[in-house]
Amino acid sequence: MNILEKIVLEKRKQVNEEKQLFPTQLLEKSIHFSSKCVSMKKYLLREDKNGIIAEIKKKSPAKGLLHPNCNVEKLSIGYMQAGASALSVLTDKNFFGGSNADLAIARKFNYCPILRKDFVIDEYQIIEAKSIGADTILLIASILSKEEIASFTLLAQQLGMEVILEIHNESELEKICPNLNIIGVNNRNLETMSIDVSTSIQLANKIPREFLKISESGIESAETISTLKSFGYKGFLIGSHFMRHPQPQIACVELISEITKLKIKDYAA
Repeated sequence: MNILEKIVLEKRKQVNEEKQLFPTQLLEKSIHFSSKCVSMKKYLLREDKNGIIAEIKKKSPAKGLLHPNCNVEKLSIGYMQAGASALSVLTDKNFFGGSNADLAIARKFNYCPILRKDFVIDEYQIIEAKSIGADTILLIASILSKEEIASFTLLAQQLGMEVILEIHNESELEKICPNLNIIGVNNRNLETMSIDVSTSIQLANKIPREFLKISESGIESAETISTLKSFGYKGFLIGSHFMRHPQPQIACVELISEITKLKIKDYAA
């Protein structure tokens, strides 16, 4: 059993427990159900933004502990002050050290698009995402059928949220549904945990042009972002690169500064 299979197996147990503790009727009483979501797609297309989706990730199966005791309030605000376009918050507890409370805190202190990063395998999690203040959810093609992707996308959009479909290889392109908002290419192989940024380059021209594209994992330099932009990517989800830094928001500032300088050099050339 690979790590992804272990995560999904554990997630099914967790969701069944949460359904008993927090039924959907309770989730729907959240103040966020009447709140309008912030469009991540619109923010990633803004010319005054850089496309950085800064992630709060306390640990990972591949890297182990990154920032287990980070202050989510300060970090989320720090990311946005650094100039990030959006936030991504890991809410999986067992494998990534996150929680729903982390996203709720980020929502309380920031008006920006927030992605609820988790392993969605049940409609319950979509309602839960809305209840904690998420604007966008992630659907992972490798663990869902095309029918589930279409159904989950419809529910999320009915609740006002946007949907990112994450793919890892060419075979998963067939699971793309027409009503999706964003296609994300994860450069990490979730079975082996290896990373290859060329995955995004190889798949770029095979993704239908009508979809906004983002690249995820292994992005650590302005040069890489520049290359990915040349292949049509508008968003860049960065987690471990920032979270390995003693002050992740400073790492975010430094990368955005590099992007700005690179743009000046490109323009001068």
